[in-house]
Amino acid sequence: MIKALNEIEVITLFVDDFAAAHAFYTGVFGLEVVHQDDESAVVRLGSIMLNLLRREQAPELVEPAPVGGAGSGARALFTIRVADVDAVCAELEQHGVRLLNGPIDRPWGRRTAAFADPDGNVWEVAQIIEGS
Repeated sequence: MIKALNEIEVITLFVDDFAAAHAFYTGVFGLEVVHQDDESAVVRLGSIMLNLLRREQAPELVEPAPVGGAGSGARALFTIRVADVDAVCAELEQHGVRLLNGPIDRPWGRRTAAFADPDGNVWEVAQIIEGS
């Protein structure tokens, strides 16, 4: 085990439609832009930063691995803990965000719902089910 691998600082999302991703994370999530240039925008999500990077700029970060296309299916799931999944889902729907699934009570003691950003990156909101 490598003990130094214990804190995420930045998650970089490779986005096909930069304007749509920017609008999604600043409008729906209400995140603050901490840096922006022609190729990317970095927004703060609590103690983590999300780097919205134009997909055509991604190869140098992951080569020799290929950059996956937007239509190739879910490649990750990011979970945000919330106090009330149903209330957050209602707010998401008010912003025009369509849920992929949920809200649903899961056997591992969480109530969850999933949705995707404009590039298909999947997010989940989860609350602890009391008494689980």
